[in-house]
Amino acid sequence: MEPSFLENIEEGLRAAIESRDLAPAIEEAARYALLGGGKRLRPILTLQSCVAAGGSPADAIPAAVALECIHAFSLVHDDLPALDDDDLRRGRATVHRAFSESVAILVGDSLQCIAAEVALESPRNTNLIAKEVLEATRLMIDGQSYDTGGVFRADVTDEETRLRLIHRLKTGALIRAACRCGALAAEAEEEVTARLDRFGTAVGLMFQIVDDVLDETQTTEHLGKTGGKDQASGKRTFPGIVGLEASRAEITRLAGAARNELNSIGSEADPLRELVEFLALRTN
Repeated sequence: MEPSFLENIEEGLRAAIESRDLAPAIEEAARYALLGGGKRLRPILTLQSCVAAGGSPADAIPAAVALECIHAFSLVHDDLPALDDDDLRRGRATVHRAFSESVAILVGDSLQCIAAEVALESPRNTNLIAKEVLEATRLMIDGQSYDTGGVFRADVTDEETRLRLIHRLKTGALIRAACRCGALAAEAEEEVTARLDRFGTAVGLMFQIVDDVLDETQTTEHLGKTGGKDQASGKRTFPGIVGLEASRAEITRLAGAARNELNSIGSEADPLRELVEFLALRTN
């Protein structure tokens, strides 16, 4: 990852807040939620997918910022007492603990709106990128519903199938959208877009399975969020359903599947290849 990419992402995130005349309480909490660190995985994937597809990363900045705004909103709401009820995120108090529940709800709502506005600033394939961001947001919320409420369609009965559905939507939808938005920003050919779509789908599921494994094997201090919480709350996880070894084997399989989708793309996709290795082996 080029340092300038991260700088451009951070600059874009700050501008998304500072260019809007937000209510003081919303602005303070939005800064806390959006600018308080994180992996920046989704915007990085957006920019690197754009480069892999032959485009200019500058054209993908609005999509990258929009997706990170959606991700930040999802974390703020996910941590609320009505959902996962968490007190710690990225090594510090969650938004509803640092401010209040009402502020957390409102700042999440505001970040959704900001994301839509920023996506519509995309210079290429504007409407398609905005649609991609909004559709991924809706699918992510569906995944949260399955994860929290546990109410599935009548034909989805197998526990592993249910778990894969949750992960594909709750975590995977935004990661897949990041890769697709990068391709759209590059005005890529259909075959390249399809390959990056499948790449993002594999990476999205792999990322969440790694999270499941880390939740079971790492401490709260190391993770920067409450460790072991999914198991304690009875949530569906890959280690809980198929075991740790099978989970690790699936991570390896998905990493290989992601790499294979890049076979027909040249050295411009090398940062994506490196990112797959990093994500498969990460420890937090």
